Amino acid sequence: MRTLQDDECGKLGEVGIAPITINMLADLRTALTQAHVVVVRLLDNLELFTEVTQLIATMGFKVPVVCRVERRNLSLTVQAMQEGALHVVAADDYSVKAWGSVTKALATKQLADATQVNKPKSAVFVDPASQHLLALAQRVAQTDVTALLVGPTGSGKEVLARVLHESSTRAKQPFVALNCAALPENLIEDLLFGHEKGAFTGALKEHKGLFEQAQGGTIFLDEIGEMPMSLQTKLLRVLQERTLTRLGGQSPIALNVRVVAATNKDLRLAMQTREFREDLYFRISTFRLSLLPLADRPGDILPLVAQMLVTHGHAGMAYNLDEQAQSLLLSYPWPGNVRELDNVVQRAVVLCVDGLITANQLLFDDYHNDTAGHHMFSEAVIPAGVSAQAPVQPPAFATAMPVAPVQATIPVDLQDAMKHSEHQVIAAALHSTDSRMAAAKLLGISPRTLRYKLAQLRERGASLAGASL
Repeated sequence: MRTLQDDECGKLGEVGIAPITINMLADLRTALTQAHVVVVRLLDNLELFTEVTQLIATMGFKVPVVCRVERRNLSLTVQAMQEGALHVVAADDYSVKAWGSVTKALATKQLADATQVNKPKSAVFVDPASQHLLALAQRVAQTDVTALLVGPTGSGKEVLARVLHESSTRAKQPFVALNCAALPENLIEDLLFGHEKGAFTGALKEHKGLFEQAQGGTIFLDEIGEMPMSLQTKLLRVLQERTLTRLGGQSPIALNVRVVAATNKDLRLAMQTREFREDLYFRISTFRLSLLPLADRPGDILPLVAQMLVTHGHAGMAYNLDEQAQSLLLSYPWPGNVRELDNVVQRAVVLCVDGLITANQLLFDDYHNDTAGHHMFSEAVIPAGVSAQAPVQPPAFATAMPVAPVQATIPVDLQDAMKHSEHQVIAAALHSTDSRMAAAKLLGISPRTLRYKLAQLRERGASLAGASL
């Protein structure tokens, strides 16, 4: 065990950390009566962490443990966090920034302990902005107010909804989710509210809807901005009266359900175009929680990658990222947010054979459609920390971003070209009309078909900024 040097102690003191050096086991009990955290240096496994945590518990203390790990050992970092480490810092970093993050983590834990909540292990909230959102979400979770989660597609709205559920007193009860844009109107109504036996042809037995299935727990309504107006009216009545009546039923059923909704669109704009009820908006948005795009919370990127490598990696293989790969991940704009990051990690796992992921193995989605406002990361853009003398060269089968818009070219893939043309036609129709219903009439399709096509475009990362959605 190495004693900290004076300059290292001084740096820790700048963030309010007064280190206590333990030279003998007898010193541990004395130190634990004063310490807020215990810091251990891990080499290549969790043995020391396990021994220290067991010893602390045996002595009757509840002092959290911070681990110091080599910068490149992402696998050990993830293992330590999964096994209950309060925080992980680089082994050679004694900067104010690094250890300031330890004090923030401790403050977050103290808040969680005070409210008796626990963050799900699958969630990653490392960036300061994410930690602030987590603390706010955990406060909201202790009440039964309806919450509206707002953020771009793929930013993690369902993850945050699960945090709200698992941090609440309803954590042991069901969490039920529905994507309101994924199903036609008649199926959504039956899924949400259920039906009685004989309510319609083929209804051979009663069916409990998702609201009933979520009794005592939480129901998560994703993409609520895509819910048809007729269902919005029924949902509003259910939220107001806290009861529902199944299709074909007569008796109201009392509900005890927490409602969390999410959207990637501006519902206030939808209210102006009369596509979303104003009274329903105020009923579901008692507390709004806004999720930032992944690029605006860079502190989450590498921890998310580490977690994804554990999920998608081959059993028995420890994965690490070289410095160029890390720089590339931190520099990429992530138009597809966490969902795109997950795809990139899965591709890297497929290409990686020795456990060390390089920049050449990071294949990004091809957002070649200029009207969507997204592009694939160009090899001509050199991220911070990557040498210009050794540019990152993508594999031959990786698609490169065009430097300028391609004009009058023959499409390589007819299906992609058709999708691109369809997107342009839909965008033009939306821009030239006052409502989605008018746009559907202009296009010669039903409003439901238009909703389905818009959902497909959003899944592909398309943007229809300025259109009346």
